[in-house]
Amino acid sequence: MASAPASKRGKNELPAPIIVKKVTIVAGGHHGGAWKVAYADFVTAMMAFFLLLWILGATTEKQRKGIADYFSPTLVKTQNGSAGSAAGLLGGSSLTDADKYPHRAGQTGTKSITIPRDATGGPKEGGTKIKRTARAKQALEQKLKSTEALRKLARQVRMVDTTEGVRIDLVDDADFSMFRLGTTVLTPDASTLLVAIAQAVGPDQGSLTIRGHTDATPWRDGVPGNNWSLSAGRAEATRQALLRDGIGEMRFNRIEGVADRELLIPGNPADPRNRRISILLLD
Repeated sequence: MASAPASKRGKNELPAPIIVKKVTIVAGGHHGGAWKVAYADFVTAMMAFFLLLWILGATTEKQRKGIADYFSPTLVKTQNGSAGSAAGLLGGSSLTDADKYPHRAGQTGTKSITIPRDATGGPKEGGTKIKRTARAKQALEQKLKSTEALRKLARQVRMVDTTEGVRIDLVDDADFSMFRLGTTVLTPDASTLLVAIAQAVGPDQGSLTIRGHTDATPWRDGVPGNNWSLSAGRAEATRQALLRDGIGEMRFNRIEGVADRELLIPGNPADPRNRRISILLLD
């Protein structure tokens, strides 16, 4: 007689529990895409930073100044019109004027500290060159104050800072003229003024560009000549006077005559203030 299997359970016994083991394989966590935006911003900022470093190393001082002027909100016409104000002898605003920009010591600095060094690691623009032209401006101011005659003539002088250097404008008015009417002959007062300018800018050694301007008054019938030749002749007469007053021949970079194409008073082409000589002291 065979015995019953040992594993046989009774009718009242419960079945053995079934255990299910669930295994989840995670390839990688997901934390959203915010880090990608932050990383993209970082890469963009670094690209802009290295692009700036490349521009500083691959351009000259004048090129950087041109780039800065391109983004300047000030119009050229506004800049030119700002000179000759009653606030000072020569008026206008210089890059070396005091402003609110801080420097390393936390004191009031000048605009020149915001301009980067040149490609060779030399002095900053606004340092050596702007100081040189500032010295010429200061020397001219002092010269024009030295005598009573020059103090009267100082009202005819305007000084404007440009991207190329400092421009000295000698402007006619109803009571003053640089040249005799319709000629290239300097008046005695104009000769006195040019002597003072030559003595002030002589030590500077920078190059000079001279430009002649006329008003738009038409020539009388039968009188030979035109405003183009007159403006060029007056620029040459000014150069000859500066040569006699001690300015070296090699310092003259260019002589120009622009007739009445660059009026100082566009609303009144016949205004005597449109007649002027511009002497640009180049950086």
